[in-house]
Amino acid sequence: MSIGTTETVEINGNRLNVEVLGDAPGKPTMIVHHGAPGLGSMAEPRASFGPFADDYRVVVFDARGSGASEGREPFTHEQWAADVDGLRQWIGAERIVMAGGSYGGFIAMEYAIRYPERVAALVLRDTAADNANQELALRNALASARVEIDRVKLDRIMSGTVRDDADLRDCWAEILPLYDHDLDWEKVRQRVADTPYRYATHNFAFAVNQPNYDIKALLPGISCPTLVIVGRHDWITPVECSETIAGLIPGARLVVFEHSGHSPQTEEAERFQRVVREFLAGVPVLPS
Repeated sequence: MSIGTTETVEINGNRLNVEVLGDAPGKPTMIVHHGAPGLGSMAEPRASFGPFADDYRVVVFDARGSGASEGREPFTHEQWAADVDGLRQWIGAERIVMAGGSYGGFIAMEYAIRYPERVAALVLRDTAADNANQELALRNALASARVEIDRVKLDRIMSGTVRDDADLRDCWAEILPLYDHDLDWEKVRQRVADTPYRYATHNFAFAVNQPNYDIKALLPGISCPTLVIVGRHDWITPVECSETIAGLIPGARLVVFEHSGHSPQTEEAERFQRVVREFLAGVPVLPS
């Protein structure tokens, strides 16, 4: 295992692109799951949680079917959670801090539900506990005064019916201007160019997983310390989604970032890091 370099690791019969940030000896382990299956990659968690490598071994990776990782089916929440546990075993940690944003938050919560004895703390960002956010997101997108969204493209990407990688790119470019509190067109263009497109993974996540996604009844069983972060102006997983999560997980702490959309980890980066550090400082995490 190399520290601070990207490597390919076989987890549950699928090769994952993995990077470990931070020196290993004596540090507790944090595993961070990116969002947007088929669109996301380790790039976002590396940037957002890399600063925590001073105190943690931070494991970031491209999930099965995303980024540079192999794409062996299934692309289910159960499989993605099992892959997280495979990474935990690979790095040799008994317990971890589990973090995830957006769709990665779905998997972080699923992991805490399926492997409760392995989670010392949970950090969630701009996520949801059921598929109700789909209707809210549709309403917010169509009501936006920022851009006029092509309803056909919006429906394809939200329903997981994009035709190929090029179509996924086109639909992604259509909705990206909605994400940040302050619109920066150059940033939008750069993100479209930098995104790794894996349409089959995206389609499965949104056509198969999302329609049946509802873990609200299971959240009261999460017993680890939990931090829930959300941007006030998040269009796709609005504040009410995080309020639901924080209300169901016993003792969860909710922090709303007033000047952020879907990405307070970048839009208010200094405060994000401070809030997460303060939360983790109060968590008894066993060294790995």
